[in-house]
Amino acid sequence: MKLHGRRNCFSAAVAALVLVLCSALVSGNFVIEPSLNIKNADRTIDLHSQLTKITNKLVVENTGKSPVKYVLFALDAKQREQLSYVSALLREHGRPELKVKPVKDGSIPQHSDKIFFSIELKDPLQPQRSMPIEVEVLLTHELQPYPKEIMQKDKQLVKYLGNVYLYSPYPVTKQTTTVVLPSRNVENYSRIKPVTQSDTTITYGPFDKRPAFAKEELMVHFENNNKFLTVTKLERVIEVSHWGNIAVEETIDLLHTGALLKGSFSRYEYAREMKSGQPSIASFDTILPAAASDIYYRDEIGNISTSHTKIKKDSVELNLRPRFPLFGGWKTRYIIGYNVPSYEYLYNSGDEYILDMRLLDHIYDDMVVDEMVLKVILPEGSNNVQIELPYEATRLPDSLHYTYLDTTGRPVISVTKKNLVENHIQNFKLKYTFPKLLMLQEPLLVTVALYIMFLMVIVYVRLDFSIDKDEASESKLRVAGQCEKILAAQDRRVSSYNNLDDLLTQLKTNKDVNLFSSAVKGVNQEYKNATAAIAELAQRLKGESGDVYERIQALQKHDRTLKDLYNQQQSMYVDKLVPGKMGRQQFIDAESILSKKKEDCVEKINNIVKSLQ
Repeated sequence: MKLHGRRNCFSAAVAALVLVLCSALVSGNFVIEPSLNIKNADRTIDLHSQLTKITNKLVVENTGKSPVKYVLFALDAKQREQLSYVSALLREHGRPELKVKPVKDGSIPQHSDKIFFSIELKDPLQPQRSMPIEVEVLLTHELQPYPKEIMQKDKQLVKYLGNVYLYSPYPVTKQTTTVVLPSRNVENYSRIKPVTQSDTTITYGPFDKRPAFAKEELMVHFENNNKFLTVTKLERVIEVSHWGNIAVEETIDLLHTGALLKGSFSRYEYAREMKSGQPSIASFDTILPAAASDIYYRDEIGNISTSHTKIKKDSVELNLRPRFPLFGGWKTRYIIGYNVPSYEYLYNSGDEYILDMRLLDHIYDDMVVDEMVLKVILPEGSNNVQIELPYEATRLPDSLHYTYLDTTGRPVISVTKKNLVENHIQNFKLKYTFPKLLMLQEPLLVTVALYIMFLMVIVYVRLDFSIDKDEASESKLRVAGQCEKILAAQDRRVSSYNNLDDLLTQLKTNKDVNLFSSAVKGVNQEYKNATAAIAELAQRLKGESGDVYERIQALQKHDRTLKDLYNQQQSMYVDKLVPGKMGRQQFIDAESILSKKKEDCVEKINNIVKSLQ
């Protein structure tokens, strides 16, 4: 009976354990597998740049009796704000990547104050087996300038505080930690034995048999003059056009997060010490897509010409130089934009489209982006929008963007994320539906707008919108019309005079009076018609404008005088010159007198004609 009772208690305990495990699986909780331990841990803390890059080469061992599908990786809760990126891979041929998922806070009982990640193994780890994996952790803003303020000539010293041990949920059999520094100048570091320093590396360990979640503060105070440059805010706008172009524009706020500049800035000293490893930032390189074109770089003042573009096979390298060098605490803001062809990033099947572009692009090496906002502006009429992100990010409410020829507005899909590094440069996919018939919307709008404009011009020109008639203006218009007709008739009279001159010249040569007389009849008839027309038009103007009427009467008077002179010349030719009744010198003297009179008369007529024009 006693043995039977013990069996019942054991069965009840097993059942309770199974029930707890089942409830944990159902609720999505994780369990720290007690059969796992870290056989060997080789940690490298790279402090070359402003980032903290920790590479953990682990050999995970399964000492239990059942296979394990995932491994938990832990971080101290103090690193929550600085944590940017975690990745894992299998250290074997091909180095395949492993899926890393954050564990929800509170999912692991008694460890709600810690940060956990679940690493899904490619194949379950069998009992009594081990597996080599590598976990990389990137943290930002862990390196703090110490001192916080330095003079312009001073070197920049920073302090790093971390854990000398692997902060693991499993016991660690053996481990070493190597700190890699950018320079040999080390002010101070923790003397946790065993420790060795060689050139730019400090090695701690090996340490044997450390329990789970082992902690001991590691401090390194060293020189680091590399770029401590932070993008405090990045707004990346991608405008999609189905006419073959995608426009990208980035508005970037930069802040030098290194040691603050103490004292005033000297341009002279800066030029002298430019190549001496100052922590200031004069320029940096941005890498754009290989197909980037129409690149511009400007700020609030205008275009910044201190930039250089270098075309490479797989990218475009743009060297950006701000208007002034950046020291600690100094900041700047600029805009960079370019165009890329849509066929490289936009794919479609019928009315279904997929945009495959980078969520974040390169700004400078070892970059840190505190906050990023991505806005994708789709063509007007796009719907059924779905976005696939390469990592967790917050989608903001959709909005509308209006530009030329828009009616209902263009959909804007917005996404935001904080604390990003170069490892976040990954592609997103945006799926949407766009009816191809809407491609005709803008050309039709332009056509209709031009048609309406021309129609309004036609209506405006042909209709009289005045309330009362302006008699003075209408009278001026009538007078001007009659004057044009009078000037046309006067031109016909001038042509008649020119014809008479030609006929007199011929008569002087051939002495044929009969031919001359027959030709003169037609010229005189044309002259009479033009004179009669002017007389008739003058009568119409008599009541409209007395001044113009008087000028026309003067014109008629001088024209009659001119006609009489032509008649005298014609009579002299026919009656005296041709029969030989006038000598040569007498003819020359008479013709000279007539020509002078005609010139005076023509001058008076021309003056009147000019006043009528």
